Order: sequence, then structure tokens, then C-alpha cells
Amino acid sequence: MDLELKGKRVLVTGASRGLGLATVKAFLGEGAEVVGVARRSTAEFDATGATFVAADLAQPDGPRRMVDTVLAADPRLDVLVNNAGGGELPYEAFNDIFEGDDDVWSDLLAFNLLSVVRVTRAALPALTEARGAIVNISSDAARRPGAGPLPYAAAKAALNMVSRALAEKLVASGVRLNTVSPSGMRTYLLEGEDGYIAKVAKHMGVDHAALLEALPGQSGMLTGKLAEPDEVARAVLLLASPTIPSAIGENWAVDAGSVKAG
Repeated sequence: MDLELKGKRVLVTGASRGLGLATVKAFLGEGAEVVGVARRSTAEFDATGATFVAADLAQPDGPRRMVDTVLAADPRLDVLVNNAGGGELPYEAFNDIFEGDDDVWSDLLAFNLLSVVRVTRAALPALTEARGAIVNISSDAARRPGAGPLPYAAAKAALNMVSRALAEKLVASGVRLNTVSPSGMRTYLLEGEDGYIAKVAKHMGVDHAALLEALPGQSGMLTGKLAEPDEVARAVLLLASPTIPSAIGENWAVDAGSVKAG
């Protein structure tokens, strides 16, 4: 199936590993020209041959400066994938009913919500010119009370609302906006020795590998296993493709049934 992405210019944030890296590879496989953004590159990203731009999107001026750099090299932009985000917590937050003080909440809201708004605002003129597409990456945590970290889940829930509202507003400009909400994936955040789940395991006094094995079942994933980033990236490609122009304002769950209610 031809997704009509060949030659399209695509910007992917949070691109150096995990879902972002898988998304970069997927677009490249369709013949797209890809620019990947992260704080730092990785050997795995460099091996793709995609263009890399370093940026800290959590900083107020980071998104605008990044988009200016990307468009200075080439003013075309057909697809924006807002993937950058994360849910790291300091150890002391695990003993806090709010799961973090004001600084933790501010940091996670800035990274998971405000950075998406800022990147989208900066990229919108170019996307409007191309009548392009935006895909925001949310999380099943936004719709599962008790899923953590709490400030991360709250930011993603807000992102869902912003995404749906913007999708309505952008229709007249010809820009389509949709969202993908994955559950647990085989990424460094979960599997890494210094990742979030490793910190949870340390706090609970349990083995990281044992907690990781139990996680899909505890999260309600009907497959009993973590998703592969590649399969989530395929959902991103479909929503970015001009072959399904009626996909507008959707939030596609790739969560193995973890969310039990609409």
C-alpha cells in the first residue's frame, strides 16, 4: 500500500531513541525526508541517515528556535510528529501523594504539554502552506486513573483536550491533527537501568526485571506483553498519510486494551 509519503518532509521530536527513533525509521522507509530532534543524538539515530537538530524543547524558547533552524535549511514541512515527552520523577516524589512538588509538575507540564503547543505554533505556517498533518503522541496514562506518574498523566490528559480542540480549529487551513495513545512499550524509559520503572522497582524494593515482566498484566494489557515501538510508529504513519483525509481529531489507542472505558 502506497501511503503517499515519498518526498514529504517530516519533523519528529524526541527522535533519538524509542518510539521517536522507530517513527524516523518508518518514515524513511516510505521515502520521506526526515529531520529528528532531541537534546542529544545517539549512534542508533545517526545510523539512519536522517538530519539531526539538537534542541531542549522544555525551555520556553527551545521550540521556536528549533523550528526556525529546521525551516532555515528548507522551508517545506509536510508532517509534524510531536513525540517528545517523558515521565521521570525524583526519588523523593514517590513518597508524595501528589507525586512531586511544584517544580516537578512545572517541568513535566512544560515538556509534555507546553512544548507541543509551542512547536505546533511555530511550525503551523509551514504546515498550512503544505496542507500537512500533525500527529501528537499521548499515552494511555491520560485515561487510566492511577497510572503514573500523576503529573505526566495530567499533562497527557490536557494534551488530548488541546489536540482535539486544535483539530477542529485547523480544518479550515487544511492541516489535519490526530493523536496516538500507546501503552507500555519496549523503550529505555521502561527497560533502561536508570529508567522510570527501574526507579519504581528500587522504591518498592523489588527486582526490576520482575516488575517489568508483571507490568503489562498490571496495566491491563490483554496481550500480556509490552508493545514494540515499531507497531506504534505504523499508526503514526497511517494518520500522517494523505490517503486517509477523513481522519481528523482522532485519538488512536495502541494500548493492547489497557483502557477499559471510552
